[in-house]
Amino acid sequence: MRPTIEWKDDRVVMIDQRKLPLEEVYVECRSEEEVARAIETMVIRGAPAIGIAAAYGVALGVMGADPTRELDRQFDCIIRRLTRTRPTARNLFWALERMKRVYGENKLLPCGALGLRLVREAQAIEAEDLETNKKIGSSGKDLIADGDSVLTHCNAGGLATSGYGTAIGVIRTAFEEGKKVHVFVDETRPFLQGARLTAWELKKLGIPMTLITDNMAGWLMKKGEISLVITGADRIARNGDAANKIGTYSLAVLAKHHRLPFYVAAPLSTFDFCLRSGDEIPIEERPGDEVRQVGGCAITLPDIPVRNPAFDVVPAKLISAIISERGVARPPYSRSLAVWR
Repeated sequence: MRPTIEWKDDRVVMIDQRKLPLEEVYVECRSEEEVARAIETMVIRGAPAIGIAAAYGVALGVMGADPTRELDRQFDCIIRRLTRTRPTARNLFWALERMKRVYGENKLLPCGALGLRLVREAQAIEAEDLETNKKIGSSGKDLIADGDSVLTHCNAGGLATSGYGTAIGVIRTAFEEGKKVHVFVDETRPFLQGARLTAWELKKLGIPMTLITDNMAGWLMKKGEISLVITGADRIARNGDAANKIGTYSLAVLAKHHRLPFYVAAPLSTFDFCLRSGDEIPIEERPGDEVRQVGGCAITLPDIPVRNPAFDVVPAKLISAIISERGVARPPYSRSLAVWR
């Protein structure tokens, strides 16, 4: 399988995650606007992958800039457009800040050379993410014991990153070291990232798994069929509150009730140390038809009012540990996360 996202012949090529698992289709983006639309429509998703895509979008925008217009103003427009795509994912803003810094340091170069410098930076972000994911896997592997059954939510695997995964990366590392691991995959309504993406990835990796609907998790916990929960994150505040795909908060509450560990795995680029708590994390509201329809087929009346927050926030008090490339942080997070700042 080709990478989740890659630079090829002056364009960005990414797998269309809306089509998985039934079709493996690739989308080519040749401008920052096409990258922005791909992020907004969830052709590509997952906080680290969104950051990588945005970085490539900046490079495309500069390479396609109008030579008759002031470049600084065009660059500002490029950044603003990409900033508007997904408000919750911290990695998006982290990557754009990094690209802004490189632009500022090199903007006196000829436009072509500047564009290539930005491409190299985006490629560096992609390569660093892969290594970071592997370090996260190594950091968290010992939290999974031989014979454990792990529940995960949404998709925090290779498709959400440059190719290895955060939460799935931890599971993958434990499995590759010979531990017998079974994964329960939440389908993750309304966009079904678990059913469509995580199950597909785990099957390709040969990791034993069982797909369940989101509302089965509590009962399986009560029956003793789940050993721990591990998820990714889209933004983590400095007190340890973590935003992730809607439904994660419910799993954290259930895990607490059943005295099961609840772990969050994410790179440092997901941490927003400027935010005091999860109350300050912006929560994206997505189109109502994502709830009214499944796979483009209506499941209710077209005019039914809908709420569709894409994320919720897990309070730090419900998180047993947070895993990053720097290691494993445990409560109190006001102290343990401060070391990573």
